[in-house]
Amino acid sequence: MVQQMLLNKQEIIRLLSDEQHEQQLWEQADRVRKEAVGDEVHLRGLIEFSNICRNNCLYCGIRKDNKSVCRYHMTEEEIVSTAQKAAQMGFKTIVMQSGEDMYYNKERMSRIIEQIKKFDVAITLSIGERTYEEYKAFREAGADRYLMRIETTDKELYHKLDPNMSWQHRYECLMMIKELGYELGSGIMVGLPKQSIESIADDLLFLKAIGVDMAGIGPFIPHPQTPLAKEQGGTLELSLRTMAVMRLLMPDINIPATTAMESLHPQGRIKALQAGANVVMPNVNSGEYMKLYELYPHKPIEGFTQSDIVKKIESIGRCIGQGYGSHQRKNKI
Repeated sequence: MVQQMLLNKQEIIRLLSDEQHEQQLWEQADRVRKEAVGDEVHLRGLIEFSNICRNNCLYCGIRKDNKSVCRYHMTEEEIVSTAQKAAQMGFKTIVMQSGEDMYYNKERMSRIIEQIKKFDVAITLSIGERTYEEYKAFREAGADRYLMRIETTDKELYHKLDPNMSWQHRYECLMMIKELGYELGSGIMVGLPKQSIESIADDLLFLKAIGVDMAGIGPFIPHPQTPLAKEQGGTLELSLRTMAVMRLLMPDINIPATTAMESLHPQGRIKALQAGANVVMPNVNSGEYMKLYELYPHKPIEGFTQSDIVKKIESIGRCIGQGYGSHQRKNKI
């Protein structure tokens, strides 16, 4: 049985800062991943069903004040038919992601979830901050998992980057989600302006402390139509080191190879899979919707049927997971 590594903050900072030995870190994380969760890569069919958002996060391409975005939200029928197509293609998990679009209220969202559950799939929601009653209704309708990134645990930085939002409220939402029995997914952005290595270490310890089932680690990529357009952005290498340390801290959780990493390098997701990741989320939207859901620039636009991701996964000695890919808690200290 793989035990969680009891890394303290200073040890995490050392690993995150050590560029010279990063290859050894990635290889160690890959070995831990193999022993803890095996060689299966779980594919999640991603449906980005609305790019309308009530928030104004400074880093996000679909922020409310970006007037250049062509806004859309998919109809209930479109969402359900896209999910059915994904299920027929073999996906055992559907990830439903959107901006914070209140058009999808408790009743409408519950109806959609109930219909999609008929396709014998797990459902992950990534639709932001909602009320306890909404989270409860979605769970009762059949949602299995909920993904909401904390982005950063540096509260001053969070409030600067996410105006009119509350870090404390976001944390309370995560606790509601956990209380209701969802598998809890969260995550962070790496390379934000004014973000320190020490802050990233705190982020990783936070994700461990709240007991996430899935942790998404992605680089900050400046969007040209946001206030952070001229900032430097995060690097693939630091993102991979951060992800690898996350694997050492929590060996048996699910960690996605994020699309943002592919935006920085053509082999970004494969590099992530070789540094501790075990999940890939191909987009199953139509091409037009994929283009319009632009959180960051240079996002890979690919249909799953045209993608060579399966061949890439098999080329590195991994296999496609056949089950729902739930987090199986194996490691107790």
